[in-house]
Amino acid sequence: MERYDFVIRGGEIHDGLGTPGRIGDVAIRGGVIAAIGSVSGTGAHEIDAAGAIVTPGFIDVHTHYDGQVTWETTLAPSSNHGVTTVVMGNCGVGFAPCHRDQHDMLIELMEGVEDVPEVVMAAGLPWNWETFPEYLDALEQRHMDVDFAAQLPHSALRVFVMGPRGARQEAPTEADLAQMRALTTEAVRSGAIGVSTSRNLLHRTRAGELAPSVFSEEAELLALAGGLRDAGDGVFQMIPSVTGDAQHEFALMRRIAVASGRPLAFSLLQSHSGDEDAWSHTLSLLSAANEDGLEMRAQVFPRPVGFLYGLDLSFHYFSLHPSYRALADLSLAEKVIALRDPEVRARLLVEEPVSANEFALAIVKGFARALPMTDPPNYEPDMRYRVSQEAKKRGQTLAEHALDLLLADDGKAIYFVPGANYRDGNLDAARAMAAHPNTVLGLGDGGAHYGLICDGSFPTSYLQSWVRDARPDQAVALPAAIRALSLEPAWSVGLRDRGTLRVGGRADLNVIDLARLRLYAPTVAYDLPGGGRRLRQNADGYLATFVNGQMTYRNGVHTGALPGRLIRGARPQA
Repeated sequence: MERYDFVIRGGEIHDGLGTPGRIGDVAIRGGVIAAIGSVSGTGAHEIDAAGAIVTPGFIDVHTHYDGQVTWETTLAPSSNHGVTTVVMGNCGVGFAPCHRDQHDMLIELMEGVEDVPEVVMAAGLPWNWETFPEYLDALEQRHMDVDFAAQLPHSALRVFVMGPRGARQEAPTEADLAQMRALTTEAVRSGAIGVSTSRNLLHRTRAGELAPSVFSEEAELLALAGGLRDAGDGVFQMIPSVTGDAQHEFALMRRIAVASGRPLAFSLLQSHSGDEDAWSHTLSLLSAANEDGLEMRAQVFPRPVGFLYGLDLSFHYFSLHPSYRALADLSLAEKVIALRDPEVRARLLVEEPVSANEFALAIVKGFARALPMTDPPNYEPDMRYRVSQEAKKRGQTLAEHALDLLLADDGKAIYFVPGANYRDGNLDAARAMAAHPNTVLGLGDGGAHYGLICDGSFPTSYLQSWVRDARPDQAVALPAAIRALSLEPAWSVGLRDRGTLRVGGRADLNVIDLARLRLYAPTVAYDLPGGGRRLRQNADGYLATFVNGQMTYRNGVHTGALPGRLIRGARPQA
């Protein structure tokens, strides 16, 4: 009789290809799937999956674990939501390559763009690298709860090549361009999954200075594309300008795809500023590009990309008020005591926010649209009950009502603003984007925005809200949803050795009780290096998660297994 490491029995097996599920068993041995169907042999460990679904491990291609992967061994909040592989180094920001005198600059950039506290990076980053290949060599020593792949970040590369000129966004010389191209090729040949850049004016340091990549001319972007062409591998990941004309921006991305000869991925959201229908125009252009033979995909998100506010988080209504700055470093309990002082309250209520960072000012002013974060969370709230409207009902100023709200639950209350993708109280645009044949789910941003966003949980909310609990006319079929979380994102970055369940394939998989699947509201934990704070978000219903044949999570609890390793470059189907 055959013996296996694990046998998962009686589950509804979804292979990730989009085919209907079928009841059967899955046997695992030596890190691979040894049998699927009716398994007569026995396992050293057996899991009763009756009533549950068995899926490939989920893939998140848009994360920022570049720092977290160096200082801890679990990549939450992705790994506790069924994700077994992550791709980091997005948005053109990261920590390699980096000369030894450039550490502070990259820390300041990551703090501003991705809301990772400076104290966390200063305490956690080992900086045992300078070049990108050396960074990968350092990561290869790390053992994690998920597999992880890295991209070469443009802003770091620009400063590495140009020094202060790159940070000041000066134009590169021909020699600079040649070096950037060569280093891109070197990074991909050493194992980078691709190169990433950002043209988003919202990407700034905490002081308000633009990310080095934002105003790069086309010649520089084409140099990066040329580096991919020279390597004959890799993807080009891009955050396009959110203020420019959609057709003009897409034309630039199309030229990059042509120059590289490689796949190009870009983020796409429904914006609340400028042309609110730009996403729709972009999808039409995307269809035409793929019909012309270009491999271009939009990374989209299946719920609002929103902000979380609270006294214990990065932002709230008063976080940029002059009188609050003296309180910012106090403990939560001390802040609550101070804010209940009538004199402090009186000063705050007459002040305005002050900052050189326009994006930070916009975030603070956005609190007017906030609603309480409920448990379980409601990502499609009724905007009639936003803070500004409730203040009017109570006969209070916005500031008065905001201060009362922030002091609720001894300052632990969290408030949510549904931002991009949520217009007129619906997710119609998000649904249309996700249904397009040339888009891929992503943008979870795990490892970033520790005190502002907690979107790494999107696989759970997607399965809940878009599959199990959706209206019949809006529901995504379960086989299609599993494919969207596994095969499609994996193959979009060249990882064709995962995202499906098949005999002889990688044993990365989930056992999920869909009926019991429940997402909890985010909570705050002070468990980062230097005592740093982050948002965590738990879920029920994940009975087991496997990475490389080892069970990493059982009923949502980490087993201690760390089979996750660095992925060097694209992987063909085994």
